[in-house]
Amino acid sequence: MYTGLINYRDGAPVKTIPAPSDEHLVWPEETAMQVADKQVPLPVDRRIELTMKKFTHTHHQHQTTLGNTLYKPVLVPTLYTALLMGDLAANSSVYGPQTNAYILKHLEVVEIVINNPELEDHTFHFHGHNVQVIETGPYGNSSTENREPVAHKVSGPWPMWRDTIQVHGFEFIRVRFRADNPGVWFLHCHLAWHEYNGVAVVFVEAPGVLQQRQSVPKEMVEMCKRQGIPTQGNGAGNQGFDLSGLPPAVYPSS
Repeated sequence: MYTGLINYRDGAPVKTIPAPSDEHLVWPEETAMQVADKQVPLPVDRRIELTMKKFTHTHHQHQTTLGNTLYKPVLVPTLYTALLMGDLAANSSVYGPQTNAYILKHLEVVEIVINNPELEDHTFHFHGHNVQVIETGPYGNSSTENREPVAHKVSGPWPMWRDTIQVHGFEFIRVRFRADNPGVWFLHCHLAWHEYNGVAVVFVEAPGVLQQRQSVPKEMVEMCKRQGIPTQGNGAGNQGFDLSGLPPAVYPSS
């Protein structure tokens, strides 16, 4: 909670505003809430587990990954590669390791598990989908930070749908969605500097269906050209799996 003053005139009287407090607020428990339409949990076809990893980069920068590596934008926008690389668009390698790309099949039900073994809380936002919140529980060793383990909680028969979820320190969360929206969708931490530093992955959903249904508007191509952004090829702007020209990916072992 934040408060502030807007001053429209120099010399106007300034009121003293008491410091805000959230101690009386009741924070919602997603697993305790139910949807009105009584939709039951989706049956799972595929499970993707993402574990956050904190490490110190070679430049002595503290970094956190979601998945295999730090997300970094590549030379060719991932949507263009998904639309223009034909059958190769179904291979995550063409997007470059920096994208943390996961290929999703059309209409499969995907269960995402995010594990947070660190003290810091993270708020994650799903683009392109709402997700069913299925379960939360303890993950990692909270005793190292003198913190009580989080409680294990399972949703009721009609799980709540959300596009943004909170993953507390030393907690895991399990969510599900159906891949019924072909496209390129971002999953990222909503803390701005975490997103900027690469706490994100990309879901390339049903690229074959996407190619049948959509194309890149010529206005977008022209806008990219004016900015010097390549619009064809793999993540590096090359053909096939030739990713020469991309900066090296940053892995936790670096």
